[in-house]
Amino acid sequence: MIRLSWPSLGLTALLLTGCGPGSSDKPASTPPAAPATATATATTPAAAATGAPSAPSEAITASGVEVVYIPGGSFVMGSDHGSRDEAPAHKVTVTGFLMDKFEVTHELFAKAQLPDPSHWRDNPRGPVERVRWRDAKQYCNERSQLEGLKPCYNEKTPDWDCDYTASGYRLPTEAEWEFASLAGTAGPYEFGAADKLRQFGWFAENSESKTHTVGQKKANRWGLQDLYGNVSEWCEDVYSPTFYQTSPAVDPTGPAGTGADVRRVIKGGSWKSSADQCRSAARQGEVTGDSDACFSTDFCGFRCVRRISAADLAKLKPGGK
Repeated sequence: MIRLSWPSLGLTALLLTGCGPGSSDKPASTPPAAPATATATATTPAAAATGAPSAPSEAITASGVEVVYIPGGSFVMGSDHGSRDEAPAHKVTVTGFLMDKFEVTHELFAKAQLPDPSHWRDNPRGPVERVRWRDAKQYCNERSQLEGLKPCYNEKTPDWDCDYTASGYRLPTEAEWEFASLAGTAGPYEFGAADKLRQFGWFAENSESKTHTVGQKKANRWGLQDLYGNVSEWCEDVYSPTFYQTSPAVDPTGPAGTGADVRRVIKGGSWKSSADQCRSAARQGEVTGDSDACFSTDFCGFRCVRRISAADLAKLKPGGK
């Protein structure tokens, strides 16, 4: 059985984290003011009905990767007090999912027998970076096959279309990433004010202009680490600065693609980001690099998620200390 690690959480609001240095299609930002807040729950009746745990729990996958089960719930996504693309703040409900505890590392890329494009490779526990969006999707498929799961991505389609009903790994949606980032809290960061960011992440003020081995900073209250800084994390969604105006209320997956090499959402900030860019609500659109032979964005990495049944969740080894 999975060992439950945290009590159920009540209040949650969302201010998504951004990544990297800023994008040419990023709207001008305004200084963040008081965050939007709303009452929400980290557990939904649907999650309880499936027999899944009602609180986050750590586990180890069949291929030995540490993950955290995040129960489904509702929260307020975005912010009315940050950049224009973060507005309007809006209520979203997400279905429960597994998420990697850490960013994908060099040793995990090697286990999937994929070429490592990273700039820094001095430690196998360091996060991969300079990862194209399609490289990340290929890793998800390879890891799914290693564990006998149905891959989510159709490699025969131009955009490697995602089957969200498949049992395998994929990139998180922007909503899933933000929900996990704030872990049932309300504010610009899960841990409170920006003056605590050094305890939770590597960013411009403490990174020494490079990535760092995963897991050295404090985890959030759901056990996820390095969500703030180190490397910005690819999401599945196409980036649109106006998508929040029409976003679905349940399991949004972003707008439809608009052509070759559209921008995709990256979240969380990186080793070169300001504290403001590491806010949970901050968002950025980044070119995928899929058609760029010289892609050298050394702040882009990722972590994986997957949907899982209560029966399959119970079969995983318990994680945590």
